[in-house]
Amino acid sequence: MSDHLKIFDTTLRDGEQSPGISLDVAEKLEIAEQLANLGVDIIEAGFPIASVGDFDSVQAIANAVRGPVITALSRTGFQDVDRAWEAVQHADRPRIHVFIATSPIHMAKKLRMTEEQVKAEIVAGVARARSYCTDVEFSPEDGSRSDVDFMCDVLQAAVDQGATTLNIPDTVGYGVPEEYGHLIAHIFETVHGDYVISTHCHNDLGLAVANSLAGVQAGARQVECAINGLGERAGNAALEEIVMAIKTRSDYFGGIQTGVRTEELARTSRVVSRLTGYPVQYNKAVVGRNAFAHESGIHQHGVLEDRETYEIIDASTVGQEAAQIVLGKHSGRHAFADSLAKMGLRLQGDALNQAFVRFKELADRKMQLTEADLEAIVAEELGTNAVHRYAMASLDVHGGTQSTPVAKVVLTDGDGKVDGEAEGNGMVDAVIAAIAQATGVTGTVVDFKVSSVTGGGDALGDVIIQLEAEGHTASGRGVATDVVEASGRAYLNAVNKLVRLRDGRPRERTVGP
Repeated sequence: MSDHLKIFDTTLRDGEQSPGISLDVAEKLEIAEQLANLGVDIIEAGFPIASVGDFDSVQAIANAVRGPVITALSRTGFQDVDRAWEAVQHADRPRIHVFIATSPIHMAKKLRMTEEQVKAEIVAGVARARSYCTDVEFSPEDGSRSDVDFMCDVLQAAVDQGATTLNIPDTVGYGVPEEYGHLIAHIFETVHGDYVISTHCHNDLGLAVANSLAGVQAGARQVECAINGLGERAGNAALEEIVMAIKTRSDYFGGIQTGVRTEELARTSRVVSRLTGYPVQYNKAVVGRNAFAHESGIHQHGVLEDRETYEIIDASTVGQEAAQIVLGKHSGRHAFADSLAKMGLRLQGDALNQAFVRFKELADRKMQLTEADLEAIVAEELGTNAVHRYAMASLDVHGGTQSTPVAKVVLTDGDGKVDGEAEGNGMVDAVIAAIAQATGVTGTVVDFKVSSVTGGGDALGDVIIQLEAEGHTASGRGVATDVVEASGRAYLNAVNKLVRLRDGRPRERTVGP
């Protein structure tokens, strides 16, 4: 049995199915490139038949990203399989991932098919996929609630048709570690052929990582997971936790290794958080803000004497450098660029000038700017390197407990300017209304999150807004020392994304049988 554990990242497929996440092609490409830099073995780029946008994203990733296997999800129907192959065919290492449900409740209530019909679908779908490429994965959806004998029967049929990876999904997070481990072991004993067993565990009971690791102990050599544990409902197994558990407890896992460059974990987490609009909880294992923080005096004393008294992971091994880069308003352009370069953010020309102007503006209002501040500034100002139609030139807000809040905004629009003025039931509401008036883009704010980038009274406010308009949903992020200004910048960022979606191509449509 191999001592290499394949890391299959499904952030761009299952992760994007998290409520409120809607990534465009450029954003998905940015995440995929970072995943390749992280060193994952397989990237599940999407579900091509689900929409035109999903197909475009998978195809773009297959054409541009080198290193990992690029796979597309497909149901067993030929139309699905053909569409998946069309999307991934130009990847250096393409894979088609075929699935169909095998649990009694799914077959009866969702598929309305008999066991014989499901098996026939599997045989046909896997064979069709194998006719296109030699790397084919098969998943019996809701495997943890399937009849074990029937599931093993269809898994054998999939292997006989050329499937090289058998993925056993705990689709609804029903499994518990010992039971799931026994299931993986039983499949090994029962299904004959040359294949790799994979795990795909959901976190409905908070056991996704534990179940996945139980599967590894039982012989699985691929784990399907997502950055920050994103995914349907309570999410998937968190990639960063799987990787660091294997690395930290290599004694327990018998020397199994992954090819992940762990020093890129924290950066990858931040990239995904920024682009999806999903914040990382402070106490999140491995990549959370407090993962290496110590408040207790006893803990502090122990760590000062020897880090290993209270830390089982060296922060630097996951990219959580203890030393913070601190810049202030007196820093020059060279120091600013050098600091960004040390963070892996290499900017030149207009991009550097744009970020530096924003830095100086904020440095005048905040005594010190940390590495986290700098990354937030660059992320907000540059986004995905797309050209923003609107930029904020000025913002003026008035209001109080005895007066109606009023906001006036002036935006640049190409070589010209547009302005708007509106009242609201609060200052943030007034700013949003003024921007909507100036741009002509009116939508519904479906989510609004405010947090601080760092601590202290002069901390930068970090606002993430999800805006729904014209059948599209876009997230925007804004950073400023004033929360009202940060809210306006976040809303404008989302408006710019919606404008690009509206003007760039027709509204996406669902394609399916």
